[in-house]
Amino acid sequence: MNVRRTNSAARARIKRRLLSRANGRPICALCGRPIDTSLRTPHPGSMEIDEKLPVSKGGDPFDLDNCQLTHRRCNQRKGNHQYTRLDAEPATPAQRRAPKPIPLSRQW
Repeated sequence: MNVRRTNSAARARIKRRLLSRANGRPICALCGRPIDTSLRTPHPGSMEIDEKLPVSKGGDPFDLDNCQLTHRRCNQRKGNHQYTRLDAEPATPAQRRAPKPIPLSRQW
């Protein structure tokens, strides 16, 4: 059972508090880009609450200090790992797509 859904009022309260900390202009804790609060799930840029210490590793989903706002895609990419901001999103497009050598079948 997903423990985050057992107390939706508490999760809504955490979301409101995190938004108020961000003065209504949330920044993704993983990639550092602004979050558009008008986007709704399942849009990849929609806002989600992420647990810094994943629930699967003993984190409390109702502890405000364990929660942070992220984009849906960033949170899904992170999964149940503990990442820092730099781990979650490579800095340059070249780092995202490292070139792979093309194997040759034989010498010409």
